[in-house]
Amino acid sequence: MRLSRFPDIVDDVTVRLIAAVVLVLSAATLATGQWWLLALLAVDFTLRATLGPRRSPVARLVQAWVRPRVPAAPRPTAGPPKRFAAAIGAVLTLTATLAYGLHVATGAEGPLVAVMGITVVMVVFPALESLLGLCVGCVLFGQLMRLGLVPEDVCLDCADITRRARVRALSS
Repeated sequence: MRLSRFPDIVDDVTVRLIAAVVLVLSAATLATGQWWLLALLAVDFTLRATLGPRRSPVARLVQAWVRPRVPAAPRPTAGPPKRFAAAIGAVLTLTATLAYGLHVATGAEGPLVAVMGITVVMVVFPALESLLGLCVGCVLFGQLMRLGLVPEDVCLDCADITRRARVRALSS
């Protein structure tokens, strides 16, 4: 049994709504100084990146309560770059959580500055995704593919943007 099941194709509308929730939580964290919220985001991002969106509380909330109320038609998009973006979110929020723990344990201000900087990034990246449809992680994923650091077979739709249209035409 395979635990990790991140879909090959995801709904871009749902992804942008998930990013909006992350944006709100990150902005609230920055505004209130409640840095423990980053630990919640770290858990969610880690679950989403490793086990897929069905294990992510934020993704489940959006899929069950928010997406059904948004009348936009589904917009299929490649899943692997979104998984990569979730992994970046996991690394950033886990790093911020550990830095905050270091600040609490030692009283040092440096780690707290790092936490604030990471939280700013966690506001900017989801804002770009949710408001403009620009996925920074996806752009980086594409660059890594072009450099040959991510094999093309990881995301055939990313390697050949005409593939999905051809597959759809053949199945019609």
